[in-house]
Amino acid sequence: MYSRWCAVTIHAVRALAGTGEAERSIPGIVIAALSLAVMPFLSAAQRKAGRELGSASAVADSKQTLLCTYLSAVLLVGLVLNATLGWSWADPIAALAIAAFAVKEGRDAWQGKGCCATPAAAAVPSAGTETDGCGCRPGWDCCG
Repeated sequence: MYSRWCAVTIHAVRALAGTGEAERSIPGIVIAALSLAVMPFLSAAQRKAGRELGSASAVADSKQTLLCTYLSAVLLVGLVLNATLGWSWADPIAALAIAAFAVKEGRDAWQGKGCCATPAAAAVPSAGTETDGCGCRPGWDCCG
């Protein structure tokens, strides 16, 4: 993970400094647009399945998938601005935003900060346990 965000950051800074320039990427635009179209539905399906199964990890994964949707949007904006308006700086700016987000998420994960954390006492809910209005069982911190 470290090497990826580091490489992205280095290439983005080089592009902004004028020693490298982002090229148009039609395949990148298509993939980012498809991701942006599919990810919200995948996230909703993961969240629903996770709640039905009582799986905090599946619900947390749905949140990560939704965050990937936002990252796809940032990527798409950078790629489209570069391709259509010739703003070669837009792509590296988007890359830096994504790299900063990756560092934040990695730091949060390392520190144990996570969405849908389940207290040890509620890790294995008993059969027939009631759920709240959003489908979460008592003691579960289900995210949106």
